[in-house]
Amino acid sequence: MSITAVSPDVSLAYECFGDPEDPTVLLVMGFGAQMLAWHEDFCQALADRGRHVIRYDNRDCGLSTRFGEHPVDMDGLVAAVTSGDLPGAQAMVPYRLLDMAGDGLGLLTVLGVERAHVVGASMGGMIAQTMALSAPERVLTLTSMMSSTGESAYGNPSPEAQAVLLGGRPADREGYVAAAEKELVWASRRYGDAAVLRELAAESYDRAYYPEGTGRQLGAMILSGSRAQALRGLRVPTLVVHGLDDTLIDPSGGRRTAELVPGAELLLIPDMGHDRPRELWPRLVDALVAHTA
Repeated sequence: MSITAVSPDVSLAYECFGDPEDPTVLLVMGFGAQMLAWHEDFCQALADRGRHVIRYDNRDCGLSTRFGEHPVDMDGLVAAVTSGDLPGAQAMVPYRLLDMAGDGLGLLTVLGVERAHVVGASMGGMIAQTMALSAPERVLTLTSMMSSTGESAYGNPSPEAQAVLLGGRPADREGYVAAAEKELVWASRRYGDAAVLRELAAESYDRAYYPEGTGRQLGAMILSGSRAQALRGLRVPTLVVHGLDDTLIDPSGGRRTAELVPGAELLLIPDMGHDRPRELWPRLVDALVAHTA
């Protein structure tokens, strides 16, 4: 694991797998999740298939730059957006998805990668879409996984999933790890495993516990608005992957993304929720290898 400055204000923690001479696949993680959520074995499986894989912590997460000088109360942010006080909400959040997309592109520049295959999951899919829209010359292919378009009519969570997402976790290690089981609400109904969720939570807590960043990341998602019109003009080869068990971002988000992007391929996966269960890695790796060929 290394940390490098990608702009005057942001440094990112990252890790590489495979041969740098192979085509680069940049993995972009989602809301509040460290790069650990791209499991090391998953990254290695892609590397073993001839891909140079980069995973990294987004800003305000893990070991990357934190924006603690801009505290955001999540309840206050949600209340401002719900009441229509967009100026108030905008004043709370110091960056948008475009800035987070610039971080990933900046990391590629630092590493000497002119063009890459960009794969994003959940909020990472939104960031990956924004990379492709803002710098299509840098993105060989786009894979938008378990994500959406920023339109309020698509990809909405179930009430139960939203409650878990916004409910937070206890600050002590034992409580934090135990609360990870609540994420079964959006996991694969067939393969969801509480032990796996607890293991990732424990590893993440020990590496870099930092819940304060989630309010700013949430604000970046909400306030970046719809990408629908821009996606209609996207000319980057695009694969959209979505699990049919996903209750955190409804599969309509993936369907809508594929509908908007010209020529996009839509892969809907049974027994996959808002997760990547190990049992489905062979199918996911095959799909990514084929798309990035």
